[in-house]
Amino acid sequence: MDNRTLLYEGSEWDFNHLRRVHDAIEEIGVGEMGLNVYRNQIEVITSDQMLDAYASFGMPLMYSHWSFGKRYSREALLYRKGAQSLAYELVINSDPCVAYVIEENSMTMQTLVIAHACFGHNHFFKNNYLFRQWTHAERVLDDLAYAKRFIAECEERYGMQAVERTLDAAHALMSQGVSRYAPQRPVRSQDAVLKAESRKSHHEATYNDLWRTLPKPKEDADADDNAEREYDAAALRLPEENLLRFLSLHAPKLKDWQREVLDIVRKTAQYFYPQQQTQLMNEGCATFVHYQIMNRLHQTGQVNEAAMLEFLHMHTAVVTQPDFDDKRFRGLNPYALGFAMMKDIERICQSPEPEDEEWFPEIAGRGDFMGVLRDAWADFRDESFVLQFLSPHLIRKMRLFAVRDASDAPHLSVEAIHDESGYREIRHRLAQQYDLSKRDPEIEVTEADLKGNRRLVLTHRVRDGKTLSSSNCNRVLRHVANLWGYRVRLIEIDADSGQTLNDYDAVALP
Repeated sequence: MDNRTLLYEGSEWDFNHLRRVHDAIEEIGVGEMGLNVYRNQIEVITSDQMLDAYASFGMPLMYSHWSFGKRYSREALLYRKGAQSLAYELVINSDPCVAYVIEENSMTMQTLVIAHACFGHNHFFKNNYLFRQWTHAERVLDDLAYAKRFIAECEERYGMQAVERTLDAAHALMSQGVSRYAPQRPVRSQDAVLKAESRKSHHEATYNDLWRTLPKPKEDADADDNAEREYDAAALRLPEENLLRFLSLHAPKLKDWQREVLDIVRKTAQYFYPQQQTQLMNEGCATFVHYQIMNRLHQTGQVNEAAMLEFLHMHTAVVTQPDFDDKRFRGLNPYALGFAMMKDIERICQSPEPEDEEWFPEIAGRGDFMGVLRDAWADFRDESFVLQFLSPHLIRKMRLFAVRDASDAPHLSVEAIHDESGYREIRHRLAQQYDLSKRDPEIEVTEADLKGNRRLVLTHRVRDGKTLSSSNCNRVLRHVANLWGYRVRLIEIDADSGQTLNDYDAVALP
């Protein structure tokens, strides 16, 4: 190997090395693999700074809250006792894409991180439809800076205790502070607009205020009450899934600064929502990209065998899938499954077997595996990706099968094995594990009486018998009541039968 072509030798690095490596990786990632990325901004930080980023949702700028300090103390203790290690990198979905690398990393590790974060994650952030739909990458850093400054000003003006109480309630509701569906504005035809204006004009022309003073029969009064409730629900756009947004807009007693705090927390929750739906694909994409780039750097003589051996050691640790009886087992490793599926797509495109041609006729033997992967990275999330691309070959290789573990049964039962129907059942059940609608409770605001007793009603539609923990539910409901300012009721109903399962009630603290 010609040493003059090497990007670096040994483990030491400097900023010139980082620039040379970044440019070489960009030539492969963008020029050869067709990646489409934001501008990159690489920040070198210490391990303490990485722990600090862990504690504050992994964001480069964050407002102050006591929970971040508590989380930092825990993470730092575990790290210093050797109970857990630090991530190799941290990457922010923004434009420019900010990647944090630890200064203690070796040069090979820095090369791996740049390929993984600055090109793998970066490409996924910029191109996946969920991130394009929910994230304004060019505004992320400005929004974080604004949030930090605004909450600091609120603490000075209104007091630490008042701000913390609002933030505590907002943080407790973060999982119910996301919009799961893109907003759709109703399209009104010109005829509909003209008819609505005509009805309004007729009502105004025939209205006589004298009739308002006459007493109404009970039936008419009840009908008016029902109509008024229906009008309130329509005006408030009920049912509403985004609890934080509803409270920030309609809570009667909230001050303007509290509404803004709720909006800040809601936007933070929404920022992370696409990441929750794409962890498998996002990490798989970044791992596949760094694997391809590092091998290409070695093929072109830009890194030597020593660097490749170090890289392979780290890469193997990342994609290792512990067995079910291993102490390290925590379910399926998203790095392992995501990378394995993407390598399997490469195999299907380049060297398909008869089974692959039957299961994947659109891509088997296509050859252009990067084109297939770029399309998948853009158009799928974890659930649909598994449902579409998990192959029988990989199911056998990873020795996957479906087990039923019912609380009312004395034994486990194997319900799907390696046969035609078993492959489809395993793929379906695994995909369901990545479906957030199966994991997060479906809670909506269904009633809000703004003119009477001001009671707020939430409804939880229970699926598969998964009710809320009563103790947690009561604690969180008190936070809702404190923000709303009046009594709050939560009803749990069976999604299939409509039967009421539980009924909770909370009042605001004085």
